[in-house]
Amino acid sequence: MIILHTAIAIVLIIVLIIKVKVDPVISLILGSLYLGIATGVGFTATAVAIATGFGEIMAEVGLLIGFGVLIGALLHAMGAFRKMVALLVNGVGARRLPYALTAAMATIFPSIYVDVQVVLASPVARSTAPFIGRTGLPHMAGALGTGIFAGYVFVIPGLAAISIAGLLEIPLGTWLLYGLVLGPVTALVTTLIFRQLLRTRYWNPAKDEEVDEAMVELESTELVHDDTGTPSLFVSLLPILVPLVLIAFGAFAELLGFSNDVIAFLGDAGFALFVGLLAAYVLARRTVGLEGTDKAMGEGFHTTGAILLITGIGGSLGAVIGETGLDETLAGLFSAEAGAPVVLSILLAWLIAAVLHLAIGSVSVAAIAAAGIIGPVLGSIDVPPIVIGLAIASGAMFALQVNSNFFWMYKSLLGLSTQGSFKTLTMVTSIASVVSLPMVMAVTLVPGRTPVVAADGFLDFSEDLEEATITVAALNTPGGTRGDGAEQA
Repeated sequence: MIILHTAIAIVLIIVLIIKVKVDPVISLILGSLYLGIATGVGFTATAVAIATGFGEIMAEVGLLIGFGVLIGALLHAMGAFRKMVALLVNGVGARRLPYALTAAMATIFPSIYVDVQVVLASPVARSTAPFIGRTGLPHMAGALGTGIFAGYVFVIPGLAAISIAGLLEIPLGTWLLYGLVLGPVTALVTTLIFRQLLRTRYWNPAKDEEVDEAMVELESTELVHDDTGTPSLFVSLLPILVPLVLIAFGAFAELLGFSNDVIAFLGDAGFALFVGLLAAYVLARRTVGLEGTDKAMGEGFHTTGAILLITGIGGSLGAVIGETGLDETLAGLFSAEAGAPVVLSILLAWLIAAVLHLAIGSVSVAAIAAAGIIGPVLGSIDVPPIVIGLAIASGAMFALQVNSNFFWMYKSLLGLSTQGSFKTLTMVTSIASVVSLPMVMAVTLVPGRTPVVAADGFLDFSEDLEEATITVAALNTPGGTRGDGAEQA
């Protein structure tokens, strides 16, 4: 019954938002209340879970969202995004922009928080969209979502990839060899397929786009109309580049075992983005003056408030789902049988991860839970662990939707309606999940199936990672389940 009531709650939220036109905040609260009461969580416990879930998400991503949006507003005021758009259009061409974006997100930035990725990259996606045509916004939005999550589940050091590898005791070097191929290929193929879909009447700008006027990048409203006295593009983008370098360095230091308190402090996403905000503020004061800087900050605050509220309520739904004990219920429904055919075992691993993600709304939690379910019987399955792990990764990104707070961040930051977010983020993650599945099956055809990685090549951190991922899982058990915007830590 828990699964049924969870499905009803999600459908109720979708119907209220899309068909009845109820505000998403109200719809999410109603869905959360129904789910908590219908599944026996209780009136008081449901109310507590809603408040606690909101608070936990704000503690995780509140500052990240605020700092990130303010950085974007200040860089826009300085004309940085206009310069970047010109460089991209002249460098790769308008038609190749989505593919360049999705490839970069899938290969270069998996070490960065997924919420930081969407906060920092969404202004570029919005700004370049007009150069592609009528469907430029959905194409760029889809490319962004695909790249983020293809990298997150397949490419080291994405949290989902590291978690699966650790729990299934797969050497990171082995995973890296396959992930670096599957991640970007999945992202590029998905973006190409999505482009073909956009050639039909699939997209309706009037209903699918909902742009916040404070976030529109229009040349006519730029505070800077020429490049005289403005910093170079490289200097203008330092408020983005420096935080990315700091966070990536901190992630790799932890991964390779040489982190300490100072490195962890410098690599903390909140501190790194504050450094970026401070740099952006100083540059803006020198470029557009005090009045222009204050105006940009005001627009950023306006946008931040709406994003924080909807993101926090998305976290409330996740917390209520966690209180129902849904993960334990799903774990009892699935079992891997010894001697099952290779294809069936791969499909089962994919299905477990996909169902967990649909129900829980978190890619990393779905990946960790699926690996935890399958891990104990892995020895009885006649399929290499790397293949099962990749199948879990493939299934874990299936159909990201309303029970993930990342969905609501994505919607607000890219200027999409709820329906438009379904048509982009939910659609591309579904396509990517399905597209990557046959590639995972093809891995079984690789001679020897799994390569031997020399000890002096890539180190095997699986034992330490298992402990780390179990800790992550504990943080996301009932009462603490979070959506993908707050996952990677």
